[in-house]
Amino acid sequence: MDILVIMKAVILGLVEGATEFIPVSSTGHLILVRDWLNWTNERADVFIIFIQLPAILAVVWLYREKVVRVLGTLKERPESRRLVLNLVIGTLPAVIIGLPTDDFVERYLYNPMSVAIALVLGGIAILLIERANHKVKVQYVDNIPLRLAFWVGVVQVLAVLFPGVSRSGATIMGGIALGLSRVAATEFSFFLAIPAMIGATGLKLFEARDLLTVGDIPVFAVGAIVSFVSALVVIKALLAFVSNHTFVGFAWYRIVLGVILVVFYWGAWSPA
Repeated sequence: MDILVIMKAVILGLVEGATEFIPVSSTGHLILVRDWLNWTNERADVFIIFIQLPAILAVVWLYREKVVRVLGTLKERPESRRLVLNLVIGTLPAVIIGLPTDDFVERYLYNPMSVAIALVLGGIAILLIERANHKVKVQYVDNIPLRLAFWVGVVQVLAVLFPGVSRSGATIMGGIALGLSRVAATEFSFFLAIPAMIGATGLKLFEARDLLTVGDIPVFAVGAIVSFVSALVVIKALLAFVSNHTFVGFAWYRIVLGVILVVFYWGAWSPA
């Protein structure tokens, strides 16, 4: 067992779990950290895809009672049927647009400079949304109308097309701009991640199945455990945070980090 690779797995698992559900872009941070760790081979690509799954499963675990109740009362409760239909409607735009463009995005936009620019632009977008006056039309995630669920799904496409935008950031801020309460927007972002990320992760892992060996199991297991546990901590903290705080701090974090990265990589890539 390569201890150095295990350490890299721990770091990347922590980054995934800590950033998947806050509006700073987990994919963007993984691309940057992977580059800094100099772990950029094909197995590393598969690993980064894989550790997204346990982070999503953390949502399922924390909301397991609600998930079981919704699935068990689809016939009896209109709210349960609406939530499931909202997740289908909200996921469709990412599927329709994301699948045909996936190879192009990975080939040309999965790089630190693209991430840096997206971090800055996304941070500015969060500041603009936070400074606007939004009338709350929907207080609870069970009451989101189909129309708003669809438009949140459309906003999610930005994160599919541009690494560094942040899927959670796009869906949470998009939900707030559309009139969802902060808690409703955050919870819907969590639930929307389940079909979107499980589907995307499952498809990519199937395509990369020939790259993996039995020897990869310890590394992937370590990354999965760290990703799951750190995601649990962050989800609980974020739910407590959004009730009484804005996302302005995350916006400035994105902007500062993005500017630093633009300067760093611009200098590194510029001809001497």
